[in-house]
Amino acid sequence: MDWIALDKQWLLAVNGSESLFLDSLVKTLTTATTWIPLYVALFYVVLKNSNNIRKVMLILGCALMCILLAGTIDDTIVKPLVERWRPARDPDIGMAVDIVNGYRGGRFGFFSAHASNTFSIAVFFMWHVRSRLLSISLLLWSLLNCWTRLYLGVHYPGDIIVGLVWGAIVGTAVWLAFSKITKQSDADPNLISDQYTSTGYLHSHANIVVTVLSATLIYAIIKACLAINM
Repeated sequence: MDWIALDKQWLLAVNGSESLFLDSLVKTLTTATTWIPLYVALFYVVLKNSNNIRKVMLILGCALMCILLAGTIDDTIVKPLVERWRPARDPDIGMAVDIVNGYRGGRFGFFSAHASNTFSIAVFFMWHVRSRLLSISLLLWSLLNCWTRLYLGVHYPGDIIVGLVWGAIVGTAVWLAFSKITKQSDADPNLISDQYTSTGYLHSHANIVVTVLSATLIYAIIKACLAINM
């Protein structure tokens, strides 16, 4: 089976649409600055649930390490070495790919830094906080970012899948390193109440991140609605 050809077929099947609303929505969702409130909320939750500044700085360092290992290595080493065209720039199918506002991304797209970055962060905090609602929300956030890259025609499904796998590996590895340094372990279930996760985070604090994430999605939807009515 020709997996490269199949990858291209899958991309063309999910790429783009005739909807101006979706075009605007995706452009907002794929922009890094859109998610600044989410990162601030995560920082707030870490700050409120850490008993010393050393731990706060260590968690921030882990988040930065996730980005460094997941995305920076991809952009600076993997993409230049592999040199796989982004769909929108691929000589074979580039003309068939729907693009939004002329956006085509850089030349090479293997693998997706959006997928690896967001998934590594999601997986790290999934292990670290242990809130089911927060974990589901962050995983969906990462997958939403992945969908926007397919919609815009700047990544193949294969780019996304490899990015997710690498992001999961990085997020888990960074958390394992963090837990070894801090000797973090689940608290005694008999010593915590329903208000706390197994690692001592208040559920109400973790839910703040979920609320901010939901509000950001609502903002993106409203912005898209306003864009098509202007």
